[in-house]
Amino acid sequence: MKRFFYLLTAAILISATAHAQEISGRWNGILKVQGNQLRLVFHIEKTETGYKSKMDSPDQGAFGIPVTATSFENGILKLSITNARIEYEGTLEEDGKIIGVFTQAGQPFPMNLSQGEIENQEVKRPQEPKPPFPYLSEDVTFPNTKAGITLAGTLTLPQEGSNFPAVILISGSGAQNRDEELMGHKPFLVLSDFLTRNGIAVLRYDDRGTAQSTGNHHASTSADFADDAEAAFDYLKTRNEINPEKIGFAGHSEGGIIAPMVAARNAEVRFIVLMAGTGIPGDQLLLLQQRLLGKTAGMNENQLTANDEISKKAFEIIKISANPERDLTDFMIDTFRSLPPNQIPNGMTEADFVNAQVNQMTSPWMQYFIQYNPAPTLQKVTCPVLAINGSKDLQVAPKENLEAIKNALEEGGNSDFKIVEIPGLNHLFQESTTGAISEYQTIEQTFSPVAMKEILNWIKEQVN
Repeated sequence: MKRFFYLLTAAILISATAHAQEISGRWNGILKVQGNQLRLVFHIEKTETGYKSKMDSPDQGAFGIPVTATSFENGILKLSITNARIEYEGTLEEDGKIIGVFTQAGQPFPMNLSQGEIENQEVKRPQEPKPPFPYLSEDVTFPNTKAGITLAGTLTLPQEGSNFPAVILISGSGAQNRDEELMGHKPFLVLSDFLTRNGIAVLRYDDRGTAQSTGNHHASTSADFADDAEAAFDYLKTRNEINPEKIGFAGHSEGGIIAPMVAARNAEVRFIVLMAGTGIPGDQLLLLQQRLLGKTAGMNENQLTANDEISKKAFEIIKISANPERDLTDFMIDTFRSLPPNQIPNGMTEADFVNAQVNQMTSPWMQYFIQYNPAPTLQKVTCPVLAINGSKDLQVAPKENLEAIKNALEEGGNSDFKIVEIPGLNHLFQESTTGAISEYQTIEQTFSPVAMKEILNWIKEQVN
């Protein structure tokens, strides 16, 4: 799961001592969002009535963006660009730096400012492969005729031989490109490189409506994405280099829901690998994810319980209401009016926050996910299954989900499966300290070699 769900958002409180230092001049900062770095520059000028300023975004080629309001009082700098829903608030420290938070559309990101020049920091990703590759790599397109869309991806093939076994990679939730790129990492690029170097052909593709694939991602559900995965399967069967009897799927997170959907209805699927796949119903998974992430973020038991109760009620509305958007809006308004004002993120009104939550929860994807139980589908899967997870996964809890997958397969009469929990790995299969989302970007490793070897060795057992 890469969709992070919270009904309560704690405000970021910044406390510091006021300083009587001049704020005029050029202030530079680096905004870090999901592994990407964006330089921002604020030009602040003192006027007879206060301050005015402009913003540059050099990496986007944008300069001289007018700042709607600028204030500096008691050592606290506040900037706002109304039409872009941007707010910045920071405190001037004794060392001359401003420690603060940049917020856009209610999403806060830590960003500090200084008057010295700042260059984008090099992100180290030692596992990311660079050309030339010791295998063939071909950009391909294939149709999903059922949806009337075209999917684009990359097929990698071993340099020597023919009649290759193949695996199709299915990404997790959210709009993902063929490399499943997030937080500065490209897990599918690393995994496909490793598998193809070891004799396995790999097809990875952009999600519908993403990068070079057509279609509407926002209006789609896991069932729609299963049709896309099956279209990839049908395409591989047309390739002369591929053995049509040795094609399987490896799905990460939501992809671990999608792979069984295809395998349950298509007897030609040779195997499936569930990488942090889910085995429990969607509403239960989100509740467990919310609690684990909240606990790691420092929420106390009272806060966690309050979050649980609100979420359970919201999920129930989604599951039984004839008009979930209306009923959920009424529930959210009543709920948030009873909360302290600082529960609403900076730069958002109560109405903005309620609308954002309702829109997220009533999207086609979320409604489908909340109501979907993977167990009945897993019971219909007859091909070999590898279910693999990390012990520090806070998004798809390993114990509960691996056990549910095992139980469902056994209830369906499938005894050809392997369940593996690898110590120390997080949701992205990185070697981690806590498993927290905040670690994803800072960890240099993209994909644990232990996990990749487990996947490779198991696939080889199935196809040889």
